[in-house]
Amino acid sequence: MSVDYPVPAGFLERETEVKKSRFIARVVPVASRDEAKQWLARAHADHPDARHVCWAYQIGRPGAAAEAAMNDDGEPSGTAGKPILGVIQHKDMGNVLVMVIRYFGGVKLGAGGLVRAYAGAAESVLSEVDRVVQKPVETVRVIMGFADEQPLRHWCEGREALIENVEYDATVKVTLEIPRDRIEELKEFCEARGLEMDTQSNREEVME
Repeated sequence: MSVDYPVPAGFLERETEVKKSRFIARVVPVASRDEAKQWLARAHADHPDARHVCWAYQIGRPGAAAEAAMNDDGEPSGTAGKPILGVIQHKDMGNVLVMVIRYFGGVKLGAGGLVRAYAGAAESVLSEVDRVVQKPVETVRVIMGFADEQPLRHWCEGREALIENVEYDATVKVTLEIPRDRIEELKEFCEARGLEMDTQSNREEVME
């Protein structure tokens, strides 16, 4: 799903050490609870001997998240998941999951030490991950003659418009995905050449 707020550009892992305990922080973009669960299962599979796999995620727009959750995974309540989520919220980033995998080093850190360690691990990975803003897109179908296909393809180049499907019969039907802020520009192109254009929303209204 395309969004108009910053999300992590991809997976990133960083490791820190506090009093012989290893803290392996991972950040990854997620768009649903099920997707977060899949990444957590992978973390447990990758580190079966770790003492804790603590985590937090925020799905949706920063500051108004549709869903957020956290888990201390056996650490004292409020010392792991909450500080991880706090760092996520401070970074003004949506659709993000941060996992911190801990290998206990034999020295107890205390509640304050744990909060600082987990927050520091989250900061280490969130401060380095690249961000990307995905513009909202619209699915559009353009119906044209054969001579108009190449000009349309040329128009799409450099305008972030992705051709998803082309059907050939008596006419050419091109289905493309286009940033919403380019819709008016495409309409002008189609009107100038006499092409027929309709959006996904228009087709849904007809089906109803």
